[in-house]
Amino acid sequence: MELRDYLHILRKNWLIILALTLVGVGAAAAYSLTRTPLYESTSTVAVSTQTSGAIQELQQGSSFTQARVATYVVVAESPLVLDPVINELGLDMTAEELAEITTVSAPLNTTAINISVQDADPQLAADVANATAASLGDAVEDIETTAGLTASPVKTTVIRPALPAMVPVSPNVPLNLALGGLIGLALGVAIAILRTVLDTKVRTARDIAQLSDRPLIGVIPFDPKAAERPIILEADPTNQRAESFRALRTNLQFIEMDGGTSFVMTSSIPSEGKSTTAVNLAIALADAGKRVALIDTDLRKPKVADYLGIEGAVGLTDVLIGRANITDVMLPWGRRPLYVLPAGKVPPNPSELLGSSQMKALLDDFAKTFDVVICDAPPLLPVTDAAVLSRLTAGAIVVTAAGRTTTHQLDGALEALETVGAKVAGLVMTMAPTKGPDSYMYGYGYGYGYGYGRNQ
Repeated sequence: MELRDYLHILRKNWLIILALTLVGVGAAAAYSLTRTPLYESTSTVAVSTQTSGAIQELQQGSSFTQARVATYVVVAESPLVLDPVINELGLDMTAEELAEITTVSAPLNTTAINISVQDADPQLAADVANATAASLGDAVEDIETTAGLTASPVKTTVIRPALPAMVPVSPNVPLNLALGGLIGLALGVAIAILRTVLDTKVRTARDIAQLSDRPLIGVIPFDPKAAERPIILEADPTNQRAESFRALRTNLQFIEMDGGTSFVMTSSIPSEGKSTTAVNLAIALADAGKRVALIDTDLRKPKVADYLGIEGAVGLTDVLIGRANITDVMLPWGRRPLYVLPAGKVPPNPSELLGSSQMKALLDDFAKTFDVVICDAPPLLPVTDAAVLSRLTAGAIVVTAAGRTTTHQLDGALEALETVGAKVAGLVMTMAPTKGPDSYMYGYGYGYGYGYGRNQ
């Protein structure tokens, strides 16, 4: 994926990312508020070696002391040092438990030892640190006073006694909140990317371009009232959706299909808007002065007659089986050069009729009489009607509903056309969202101020 793809993912899933970031911050805040505040006090002990003051002895004593400091750090956390502290302060804990709240360290290249103690009581933390420093001095004197010596050559001095802390060191609320927010943010971004990777729906023109090299010749915006007004060019000619059909008409006129002027309008699955697209496209072409024939070749679930409000009991089926003459069932529609051939009765063998020599002869006659022929055919995946019919025409126009059709379904529909040797004139995206990151107006050059508002 490119950078703009990631930006698109973030823009599309910003609510999820924001919600998880806030959840992370909230969880960190809850954790911080439920933790007991701990205060830390530190006592610093300097370790020195008693010498006569000669330079050579001073250097040797310094090296000796630095070498011994590492040992004293271990001794400071041992029962030898901590048991006297427990007895002195009357602590209700063992040396092991006291060692868990005590941290002893020695800065590099120094002879100083830091003894830090954390506790919920700041005064007790300071007392324990100071008592441990004193007990360490006693332990060092006992260890270093070997046989033949009356005093230890190593001396410890408390150079910075521990004081009660005013501010707790744990929990670190700002740090916890920052970490919680970062974890929530990372989780939100990960989920957003995972959703996108697992999403197989065709949502944008870019998704279509990745599946087919055929052009996207139209994008029809989503209209919540489409069921109430399927013929938008009649119901509201200035609507944004009506303008998109005019754009489809213009793009279709520039498609090179070896001189052919007949097209099959189909889709991958039902309910993708192919019939309304076929009807509105036919009207738009007729409005431009073209002689248009609209044939309802969906001999299974015909809809053209219902959409246009014409009688559909007799039509294409009757013509193909010789029961009716084409001049008797071909109906003009509206005050434009548009003629409609309804489907007629539903036959038991739609595929055979559509692939028959009679159908081919009918389309050849229409190609000589009309400028453009639009055939509304069934979806490609459930039945083979559209694939069979596409071989008799200049090509198929495949309709894909945004957010409804999967990439697998669209790929299967295109493969079905390719299998029979049919051409794909172009693809049309319907039900395209007009708002949000998947909006067809976002980044594709639409919406140049026509002034057609979206009626809802």
